[in-house]
Amino acid sequence: MKKFFSFIAIIGIILASNCSRIPENNDPVIGIWASLSTLTNSESGKVSTRLEWIFNDAYLGRYHIMENGSVVYKTDFRWEKNDNIYTISYPGIDDKVSDKVIMKESPDRTTLEDNNGNILAIRE
Repeated sequence: MKKFFSFIAIIGIILASNCSRIPENNDPVIGIWASLSTLTNSESGKVSTRLEWIFNDAYLGRYHIMENGSVVYKTDFRWEKNDNIYTISYPGIDDKVSDKVIMKESPDRTTLEDNNGNILAIRE
């Protein structure tokens, strides 16, 4: 009888652990996206700025701002997708508004663009 209850307990544990699986997220936005710009400053010469978004499958990500290869700012962000519109919100930055973008694919690159067609980032 003891073996029977032990067997039932093991089956119960296995069934309970299978119920808590996180659904797999294969959204095409998952990955690294970047935007580059170079400005010429009279004081320091050329300043290369790179904005980088790293999207993960848990609807979260990491946002970096790099100048001349050094990280000057980083924070986490949340993202969601509704009707092919991605909303990226930055809870760590009080004065930054959420970005609303759509993914556009062409033969040579994939971009995230706002409603006006301005490119926010390019897939790497």
